[in-house]
Parts: sequence; C-alpha cells; structure tokens
Amino acid sequence: MDQAPAPQQADRRRVAAIDIGTNSIHLLIAEVDEQLRSFSVVLAEKATTRLGERDPDSGDLSADAIERAFRTLRHDRQLAESHGVEQIVTAATSAVREAPNGREFLQALQDQLGLDVDLVSGPEEARLIYLGVLSGMSFGDRPHTIIDIGGGSTELVLADGSDARVLTSTRIGAVRLQREFCQPDPIPAERRGFLQAYIQGAMDPAVAELKRALRPGEIPQLVGTSGTAMALAALAAAEDQAPPLKLQGFRLSRDRIDQLVERLVTMTPEQRRALTAINDRRAEIIVPGALILQTTMAMLGARDLVVCDRALREGLIVDWMLRNQLLGDRFSFQSTIRERTVLHLARSFGVDRSRADRVAGYALSLYDQTRGLLHDDDSADGCGEEGRQLLWAAAQLHTCGKSINISAYHKHSWYLIRHGELLGYSHMEHLMVAAIARYHRRSLPKKRHEAWQLITGREQRRCVAAMALLLRLAAALDRRPADGIATIRVRPIATGSDRGLEVELVPRQGAPGEPAVDLSLERWSLGACSDVVMEASGLQLRVLEPTGEPG
Repeated sequence: MDQAPAPQQADRRRVAAIDIGTNSIHLLIAEVDEQLRSFSVVLAEKATTRLGERDPDSGDLSADAIERAFRTLRHDRQLAESHGVEQIVTAATSAVREAPNGREFLQALQDQLGLDVDLVSGPEEARLIYLGVLSGMSFGDRPHTIIDIGGGSTELVLADGSDARVLTSTRIGAVRLQREFCQPDPIPAERRGFLQAYIQGAMDPAVAELKRALRPGEIPQLVGTSGTAMALAALAAAEDQAPPLKLQGFRLSRDRIDQLVERLVTMTPEQRRALTAINDRRAEIIVPGALILQTTMAMLGARDLVVCDRALREGLIVDWMLRNQLLGDRFSFQSTIRERTVLHLARSFGVDRSRADRVAGYALSLYDQTRGLLHDDDSADGCGEEGRQLLWAAAQLHTCGKSINISAYHKHSWYLIRHGELLGYSHMEHLMVAAIARYHRRSLPKKRHEAWQLITGREQRRCVAAMALLLRLAAALDRRPADGIATIRVRPIATGSDRGLEVELVPRQGAPGEPAVDLSLERWSLGACSDVVMEASGLQLRVLEPTGEPG
C-alpha cells in the first residue's frame, strides 16, 4: 500500500523539478513558502544515465541510454507524486536537443509516463542556471561570471543581482570530449595540447562576448556549478586539514585548480576511481571537464572560483515561482523576462510597436469578453491565463514576417518566431506562440502543416486554435495607421438553435466640433471573418452597425 504524502501547511506548496542532462538526471523536490517567498529542498536525487552515449553513426539517443532514462524518470515521477507535489517541471538539455530522435524520446515520455518535458535552448538553459545560482548566493554589487560544465555543453553567464547580461551555450562538455578526444586514457601530452587548443577555440566566442559586456573597471567573481566544479571542490576540500561540512561557497584558487588538473591528467581511470572524494562515473569524465574549466579560467583571467551547489534544477523551481507570482525583490526584473524577450524580438524584426500594442489590446479585450464562447479557460481543455499570455506574445509578433516579404507574411512570422529566442517560454509554449501567429490569417490549421504537426498535445492544439481565432479578429480591426476604436463590446446571442456573438465597435470621438471616427472599414473587415468563425467554432458572428442593427 502506498504511503500517503506528509500533510502540508496551507501556505506551503510542493513542486518537483527534473533536469534531464547529458550525463545525469537530477530530481529535486522543493517546498515553497508563499509567505516568505522562498523554497527549501525536501529531497534531491541524481542518477547517471549517460544520455550522451549516442549512436556513433546516426547520432540518435541509443536504446540503452533511453532505457536507463526511462527507468530513472519512472522512479522520479513516482517519488515526486509520493511527496504530494502539485506539479513536476522538467527540462531536457543538449543531448536531447541535438539527437535526431530527441523529440520522439520526449513524446514517448509524455505518452508513457505523462511527463511534459520542456526542451530548453542553450541560452534558456543558461538563464535557468543563473536563476538557480541567484537563489543560493548573494551577488552584492559585483558582477558574477557563472560557468556550468555539463556533459554535452558548457554555459557561460555574465550576471549581476538583477539580470543576466550575457547568456551563452557552447557545444563542448565532459561526456562529449571524453568520447571524442580522451582515448587512450590517460591522454598523451600532445593529445592534451590539441584538446586544450580545441577547447580554447570553442569557448572563444562566448568569452569574447562576455568581455565586451564588462564595464570599465569591473572584475567579476567566477562561480562554478554542477558536476565538474563540485568534484574539483570535493577533491580539494578532502585535502584540507579542516574540510568544510558543505561545499557551497568553497573557494578554489586558479593555482590549486592547476595542481589538481596536473594530477588528474596523469592518472589512469583506475586511479581516479580510487579517489574517495568523487564517484566512479564522475572519475571517467573529470579530466575533460577539468580541462574546460582550467582553459576557460585562463581565458577569462579569473583568479579563483567559488562553487555553488545550485544550478538548473533549482532554476526550474525559481522559474515556476516567478510564473506563479511567488517571488519579488532581487528576482523582480526576471519576473518580466517573457515580456522583455518578446519585445526585443519584435524590435529586431522592425515590428511597428504602436500597432502591435493596439492589436494586442484588441486581442486581450476579445479574450476577456469571449470566455465560454470562443474559448473556455475553466475547462480541462482550456489554456487559462497561460493562453492569454501566449495570445499577447503572438499579437506582438504576428507581423514580424513582413520583414521578409509582405506576401504570406504569416508563414514567415511563424518561421522567425520558431527560430527566434524567447527566454522564459517552454519549448512547447514557444511553438504555440509561433503557431498562433501563423494561423491569424488565411487558412485554418491543417494536418499537413508543419506548424500544426509540431503542436502534439490535444489541449495545446485547442488552445492554439482558440487564441489564433482571437488574434485573427483583433488583426482584422487594425485597418488604419491611427486607432479609431475606443471600445469593443461583445455579447453572446442565442436565437433558437443558433448560437453566436455580436460585436459592437465604439468609435473614438473626434476633435471638438468634428464627428466620431467612421468605423465602417473595421466593421466590414471584422464581418469578413464570419465564415472562418463559423468553421472554427460553429458560432455566428454579427457585427453591429452604429444604429445597433446587425450588419
């Protein structure tokens, strides 16, 4: 018989985070205190699953790696549920991101385990790592450089206490380099020199970007997170006369890291596995990870390293709290990350901000007035407040495709949004924003459309279809450079077996002595959507004339 989860206080909520990495899968169960706006770790587990061990020919995640991952994730889900968590937030990183069968793997997790996994981009992975570190240490007035060496990628972040200035992700990691460069083991001196030159070439763009973002006189503190940094700290701490109880905040000089690296690179795998400070699986990949850290420190000119035991999984918890309005203070700037990243993308494609704001306002007004008509955010299939936020983002970006070509610009908008960077959005949310923009004009979604095929869940498709219809109506009202609409009023209609909605457009008043704006153009454009509204929702659309009679 399953044991019931421990009772929780009314102001405490439990949430789980799972980080599906190239080398390991991490589970963290956190208890969130709504009053203190903080969280504590209830349980943390790690399993070395080595998803990075991919098929050498196809690059696919191997069958053995997938089986190891499924076994671990099934256990993690059951463990999280036994603790009474209200949600499991899950992210997959570089191994799944790069594998040709990565999306199939995620779909199988959804179908078989009910896990909805976010496939995060490199910059988004870096942002989540930053949030995790920010939750565990104070930056003060000094900028910090965060380095996170994973199995398949290395994230380098320049940040201060309010925001991340630079978010980079480079495709080198401990597992990747071990597989490609560290045979034989220990590696000969000339092989080591080649590997260090390779690391330097790979990291150079990220280091250069970070240096450009530094202000005159700034000397950032280097922070190391995750397996490599923690393992080196554990090795160094074990040699201290009074080893610390916790590695959080442990400081390593660059000279000491150099000494550790010199010892490790000359050891055989058996000798490294005999080191009690690190586990057997970490001993296999510690050399390439340590060389990435040593080389990057030299490139940055960093004098020392402070380790932080918080990283991506804690960042997932912080991000969940931000989305649920449970954080403030030093995270306040991060709480607007989704709005800021959308506006940044819109600006980069030359979107007319005033008109985009206008369409977004129309869309949100229609959303608020059509609950239970064109969408139902209270049902199991509704997308609720999240749908409203996705609608706003799509409205801001729906014309960005015009920067390529005015013809079929909605398709170009889909492509640009899909391949753009939207920080703070999950992979599926990102695809949903792109699809809402794609279907705001011309044809409704069809099975053969790639934009529709990428939206795999039934609820997500219903949300996209509903939000795209609202955006279509809002865009239909944007017919002139100046805003002529003061108010949009929507009312349900039910006559006999007919159901629908009627829309009244209230014009802006002109200057004193001048008539109100003539909205006949907007009424005609909105009325032209009636057939699509009927096809998509089965509802009639009536647009009222100024006299109140339906047109």
